[in-house]
Amino acid sequence: MSLSIQPLGKRSSASRRKLLKWGLFGIGTLALTTLPKAVTAQSSNGAKTLTFNADDDGILNFALLLEELEAAFYAAVVRSGKIRDRKELEYMRALGNHEAEHVKFLRSVLGGNATFQTRDLRFNRPGLNVLLRDRETILNTAVALEDTGVHAYNGAGPSLKNPTYLLAAGSIVSVEGRHAAGVRGLLGRPATEADGDRTGRVDLVESLNPFQGRAYDELYTPKQIIGIVSGLNILNNPINGTLVA
Repeated sequence: MSLSIQPLGKRSSASRRKLLKWGLFGIGTLALTTLPKAVTAQSSNGAKTLTFNADDDGILNFALLLEELEAAFYAAVVRSGKIRDRKELEYMRALGNHEAEHVKFLRSVLGGNATFQTRDLRFNRPGLNVLLRDRETILNTAVALEDTGVHAYNGAGPSLKNPTYLLAAGSIVSVEGRHAAGVRGLLGRPATEADGDRTGRVDLVESLNPFQGRAYDELYTPKQIIGIVSGLNILNNPINGTLVA
């Protein structure tokens, strides 16, 4: 079953506003002083299909994609000039450096099992520009991306069998949580927001979520994460595979 990223332009303006309001977004190292060449791509023609199988390699490659999206986003933020406060800009730069390091780390763990390269990713400039339109949108998108990373790592973690892969995921998810809390502070939002206040309503898989409430993060399946990432409208690559079917 193939699950392709659908352009956000096909959604209604009300749907787009809802996505931004609730933060339902997903999404080698990237230099933060320049945008990756892939970000300048305007067409999905020839874009590599990203396939994620329901095994340890598929899960860690899926995590790698999320880290690539975050690294690309922060690179674009730094380049955009929309964050004018010096301390906030340095914070965005620091988060981007973290995400780029996560990309490098996951690639080192995967080695030859990495199924795509950074250069294979094709980003959609108009969709990216929507997320870079002003400071508030940028920071809310950053929160949503980091939250999505936490939901994704926690949701996929129980399926990992390779202890090295599990250690890699666990060492990153806590950092993603700190990132989300830090950006909330810039927005004047409490770090203790309940999940329902953060991301709207998502149909949770009961077996993944035996505990719910303010003190527990919600766990999302890879398919749910792809649904969130599709709302970004920044990635032109089609996505398929048994992990997200």
